[in-house]
Amino acid sequence: MTRVAGVLFKQNSVFTLHFIQHDRRGLLDRYFLSLVSQGAGGWSPQVTDSQPWLQLDLRDRMEVTAVATQGRYGSSDWVSGYLLLFSDTGQAWKQYRQEDGVGRFVGNVNADSVIHHKLSHPIRSRFLRFVPLDWNPSGWVGLRVEVYGCAYKSDVADFDGRSSLLYRFNQKSMSTVKDVISLRFKSHQAEGVLLHGEGQRGDYITLELHRGRLALYLNLDDTRLRFSSGRVAVTLGSLLDDQHWHSVLIERFNKQVNLTMDTHTQHFRTKGEGDSLEVDYELSFGGIPLPGKPGTFLRKNFHGCIENLYYNGINIIDLAKRRKPQIYSGNVTFSCSEPQLVSTTFLSSSSSFLSLPATQSASEGFAVRFQFRTWNPDGLLLSTQLALEPQRLELQISNSRLLTQKTHPAVSTGHRVNDGLWHSVSLSSQGLQVTTTLDNEPSSTIELGDHMEAGNSLYFGGCPSLNILGCKNPTLAFQGCMRLISINSQPMDLNRVQQGRLGNYRELQFDTCGIHDRCLPNFCEHGGQCSQSWNTFYCDCSGTGYTGATCHNSIYEASCEAYRLTGGSSGFFSVDPDGSGPLGPTQVYCNMTEYKVWTVVTHNSTDPVRVQGSTLQKPYVMKFNYSASPEQLMALVAGSEQCRQEVMYGCRKSRLFNTRDGTPLSWWVDQGGERRTYWGGFLPGVQQCSCSLEENCMDMNYFCNCDADTDSWANDTGVLSYKEHLPVSEIVIGDTNRTGSEALYRIGPLRCYGDKSVWNAASFYQESSYLHFPTLQAELSADISFYFKTSIPSGVFLENLGLKHFIRLELSSPSVVTFSFDVGNGPVVLAVKSHVPLNDRQWHYLRAERSVKEASLHVDQLPLRFLEAPSDRHLRLRLNSQLFVGGTAARQSGFLGCIRTLTINSVTFNLEERAKMTPGVSVGCPGHCSSSSSLCHNRGRCIEKNSGYVCDCSQSAYGGPSCKEEVSVSFDRESSVTYTFQEPFSVMQNRSSKTSSDYRESSRARENIAFSFMTTQSPAMLLTVNTFSQQYIAVILARNGSLQIWYSIHVDRKPDVFSPSPSSLADRRLHRIRIHLPYLLFTGVDAVDEEVMRAGSKGFIGCLSSVQFNHMAPLKAVLLNRGSSLVTVRGHLVESNCGTLADLTILGSTKDDCYFSPTGVVSAVVFITLCVVAVMARFLYQHREAQRDASIKEKEHRHNLETAYRRETAYQAESAYRTELHLHHSSTLRDNREYYI
Repeated sequence: MTRVAGVLFKQNSVFTLHFIQHDRRGLLDRYFLSLVSQGAGGWSPQVTDSQPWLQLDLRDRMEVTAVATQGRYGSSDWVSGYLLLFSDTGQAWKQYRQEDGVGRFVGNVNADSVIHHKLSHPIRSRFLRFVPLDWNPSGWVGLRVEVYGCAYKSDVADFDGRSSLLYRFNQKSMSTVKDVISLRFKSHQAEGVLLHGEGQRGDYITLELHRGRLALYLNLDDTRLRFSSGRVAVTLGSLLDDQHWHSVLIERFNKQVNLTMDTHTQHFRTKGEGDSLEVDYELSFGGIPLPGKPGTFLRKNFHGCIENLYYNGINIIDLAKRRKPQIYSGNVTFSCSEPQLVSTTFLSSSSSFLSLPATQSASEGFAVRFQFRTWNPDGLLLSTQLALEPQRLELQISNSRLLTQKTHPAVSTGHRVNDGLWHSVSLSSQGLQVTTTLDNEPSSTIELGDHMEAGNSLYFGGCPSLNILGCKNPTLAFQGCMRLISINSQPMDLNRVQQGRLGNYRELQFDTCGIHDRCLPNFCEHGGQCSQSWNTFYCDCSGTGYTGATCHNSIYEASCEAYRLTGGSSGFFSVDPDGSGPLGPTQVYCNMTEYKVWTVVTHNSTDPVRVQGSTLQKPYVMKFNYSASPEQLMALVAGSEQCRQEVMYGCRKSRLFNTRDGTPLSWWVDQGGERRTYWGGFLPGVQQCSCSLEENCMDMNYFCNCDADTDSWANDTGVLSYKEHLPVSEIVIGDTNRTGSEALYRIGPLRCYGDKSVWNAASFYQESSYLHFPTLQAELSADISFYFKTSIPSGVFLENLGLKHFIRLELSSPSVVTFSFDVGNGPVVLAVKSHVPLNDRQWHYLRAERSVKEASLHVDQLPLRFLEAPSDRHLRLRLNSQLFVGGTAARQSGFLGCIRTLTINSVTFNLEERAKMTPGVSVGCPGHCSSSSSLCHNRGRCIEKNSGYVCDCSQSAYGGPSCKEEVSVSFDRESSVTYTFQEPFSVMQNRSSKTSSDYRESSRARENIAFSFMTTQSPAMLLTVNTFSQQYIAVILARNGSLQIWYSIHVDRKPDVFSPSPSSLADRRLHRIRIHLPYLLFTGVDAVDEEVMRAGSKGFIGCLSSVQFNHMAPLKAVLLNRGSSLVTVRGHLVESNCGTLADLTILGSTKDDCYFSPTGVVSAVVFITLCVVAVMARFLYQHREAQRDASIKEKEHRHNLETAYRRETAYQAESAYRTELHLHHSSTLRDNREYYI
């Protein structure tokens, strides 16, 4: 062990420090620094020091690879958390951040143990500073440290903004197919050229700083871009003008380029036609010495230091230092100058401020200058009290722009200033004007009513909480960095402020700018735009097709089957086959039949194509471009149960195979680019066609009809169904060059059905059983979703462990689901509590998501629970064990029940495959229909299948796979439909034979009638229900178009009429009618009313849709069973889609909901007839028309009086016999009115 002289240090209390060098078996030196006090061992600051730190001077730049800490010996003093800062000068400091961007180091839990931290990337610096954040609450700050590393040597060149280095080639030009360029730099400015070279043929390479980011322009032999202004740069990094070292590595092989800046790498391919970079004469470093050179573009020269500059293994700075002839060094020095640009960080957006005295001005007025940088769109920069109280002058950032105001008048200045760049601002008064200047932009002024004199103090960044002299933060205090503050041309020494000798402050960090780019790396997925404030980042997902805090979740379903489960019907849909994966959405057609859901993907050539004149040497080739990318197609096919594609191939004297040796003359290419020679669904690898499989080839000596080579047309059409080869990407035809030879082909769209993931399930019936899968890859984001059903009170759904990290989902109690994980910041637990038990043997949906931004948990339709991730903490979830599903590694708290559709990061896990080989777990889980009551709609019945379900719509007025598609018919004046029910009503017995309890029970039963209509005609008959004994209900449109419902109640009453709305419904809009009627008994009524007969005589012109009477669908029965004896059709009927079109095109208006429940309607008889637009009592109406005029007024008057009297009598006699009308108005997005009666 060799002891080196004592180290220079700074601290808050005096202790002796020793610097010791170790040499172990010829390895690199390992340095560590041990602290031993003169009394108790270690360092401890004064109790009065509010911001203690310990600073180490390593005497020269060292490469530090690890640090270790320990508490103060023999005491209860230790540091439990700290920051590590580094600097080359001991003044401009930068905070060291670990791999996740975490700046906080975990310290000690006692005074004796040693906590080591290996740095993820080494520090190359001379000075280190330890800043305690937390310490033992029962003691005080106590610290012993060790620093590990080795010596660091470098060749340095200093550029002053006008200098450069030129490396001249030995020949006129240098052409390379491989380049490796590396360097390290630290810059004082946000702009500057680091490297430039170009060739006369159009090649160029330029590496520069632009707005604090690294930009690389690289082009290979593309003269189109040489003189254009459309050069595209690959950018990396940000905030690179921070006066600290950054490393750059450019690796190029042909067109493939890797650009690495510090720890971030970007891979890309260059533009241009060539593979080599041809540069003429020279490469320049630090600037472009001849800005007028053709093909170049003007940029500022670099101002800062470059070290260890290597071009293809050549040390450029070393050649310059040794004055080699191939190097020209213009005004370059070989030591790095360090400008004294010391920054101060304002840490809090609510309480930070810096108070400085207003120094005496040599002239009237005053002047303030400073530089600032921030991410926040709002914050107070400067506030001062004016001589004329209570007026104040304020300079603030408002909505990302600079704002100067004196009490009320305000002037906005310049561009957006919350871009993280340094901005210079000056505020000065001259006479009766206050002038504000931002950067190099034109100044703006405020007029004063009197000469201005600043108060005694100027407040920078915010105001004290005591509201001194009226200083108050307008919105937020400034959160960012400031430097170069001068008041009346006198620079402010912030070291004196820190020492308490000048001004006052709160929540500041001196000698460093703590700005951090939270959009680097960009955690916004799928092209989301990242923006940020000082403490966090945000993702704008607009136009990406994704949503969530990091644009992780697709807004589209993964398959047509998934759309069916949400109630969709046939049509075009955007599907995202890999969900949150890298593939985007694509549009497909979903054909939802009664039993299967087909996904249809089209291509660019679906029409028949005739081919002539092709040979095997010059074949006809057609490549098919599908509406989805090849990657999306592969995902669609892989997730489907079965796929098929029809190939129609007709031929005349055109063979598919050579009849002599079997050589293929035509073929198609599969999705993987492989040549395929089987046609029409036959087994892969067999050169045959469908006719050979079906044994019906026209000539059984051949395996394909076309190989018979006849002069007449032959057909080898078939269906390709081996889905691993689909879709067809290309077809090649090579035998149509002979006389009379031609071929005709058509490749149909790709059609797939089924979603293998939707019903993939496993049943767990032993608590110790589980399924295991490879380790979950979810460092930065994970979304987990599945369905479960169980009867047990608790159990673990899944778990994955790491050394210290974990992720777990479990049913923790009968009504509570918990999602817990730990990424190194301590366990996080989210819980969702249901108001009903979740162990009810019904399917429940669960989705959990964790990202660097937030975590969320969603169960069924319960409110979403989410929790934001803390800033500046660990981000990556590091797991190393297997993923356990249905249990844990300890075989405790296992789940008993069913889990299906387990999807993690949009990858579906094959539970059934693992269940086949796992004891205690079985394949599948019965009970799909119990997963949700909404699988089948409109009275549709869910029927279980082995892997899924189907909807039985036989008792629904609707059709389609989910019983949601409208069944509509268009009527003309002469058309009508009558459906005869051959079953009795529910209440058939005579009322007198019933007991009172039987009667009360039957009275609670209801008749249900529902239908939709669209018309412009009035009056019009819509629907009647009548019995052979003349009881009836009729729904009509009156002469004014209003809806009327006529019904008869008792033998001694006239028919009653109910008008729910006076407005006209003959308006070409879709209206929905629902009528609910109790079963009641009565006998005989008078003849049908005049108004009803008038409507019946006019018939109906328009569209009726989805007619339902109890469990029967008369209109649907008409279309499906036209030959039935129960159906009578008059006139001409046309099936229509008016109901569907109205749903699609009419999006919103006011909806009036009317609920009507009369006490009595139709007698219970054996035969009941439902007449849809029946031409009712037309002859009777015409017979009475001649006698009507003389007596109609008297009849109407008498009828109205009688009806009113009898209604009142009935109401008083029995509360059950009354009419109830409840009218509710609500705004919806539908453009049609809906009436529920």
